[in-house]
Amino acid sequence: MGLAYVKMAARWAMLGLLAACMASAAKESVLNMCMDAKHHKTKPGPEGALHGQCAPWKDNACCTAETSKGAHQDQSYLYNFDWNHCGVMPDKCKQHFIQDTCLYECSPNLGPWIDQVDNSWRRERILNVPLCKEDCELWWEACKDAVTCRENWHKGWNWTTGTNRCPRGSTCQLFKYVFPRPADLCEKIWSKSYKYTTEHRGGGRCIQMWFDPANRNPNVAVAKYYAQNGRDASPAPRAVLLLLPAALLSLL
Repeated sequence: MGLAYVKMAARWAMLGLLAACMASAAKESVLNMCMDAKHHKTKPGPEGALHGQCAPWKDNACCTAETSKGAHQDQSYLYNFDWNHCGVMPDKCKQHFIQDTCLYECSPNLGPWIDQVDNSWRRERILNVPLCKEDCELWWEACKDAVTCRENWHKGWNWTTGTNRCPRGSTCQLFKYVFPRPADLCEKIWSKSYKYTTEHRGGGRCIQMWFDPANRNPNVAVAKYYAQNGRDASPAPRAVLLLLPAALLSLL
């Protein structure tokens, strides 16, 4: 009875140790990864020739130079999406959408918010990425007088022409009516990919949509914080499954 108890205790101790190691490794794995999506690289790495506003990620990117060029086009081959579906989008507004695209396509620091999906064009997406207050509010301020006919740009379009067109019966309206508050824009336009926060740039608690390429990437520290603390996020399921040791299963 005593020997059986010791063996049982040893197994549970080993189980706890392996589980702790697995959790630690999973947290580390989400700090430098690319999501499984249409134009993303398998692994992040240097891309010295990234175009325009995607350049800050050139030292470690999930996008290629070709993808970064597509991110700057009004009707890009990336998704055949036309920013000008309700007339010409003002340049100051378009700048923020380009930054948004560059963050999505190029950043290797979104791992804590990667979620599984079952789409024809991607198997993973980002969900509830905590966006810095300044980034969200500047985006809204720059775009409040732009025009759109959709609140959620992920769905509801007429694609019969091969690009997005406003569906029949919809009305083109100013952004400030479609999205009355900055939080409405940031959270609704891409199906809750982003979450509006009151956290400020440089505080280590929110993702910056863009940063000065002359400085270090501030989102590295933010991803590490959320991976370690798990607040509003958990490690990506894909990373956890890949790290599950066979030895752990053998103890169950």
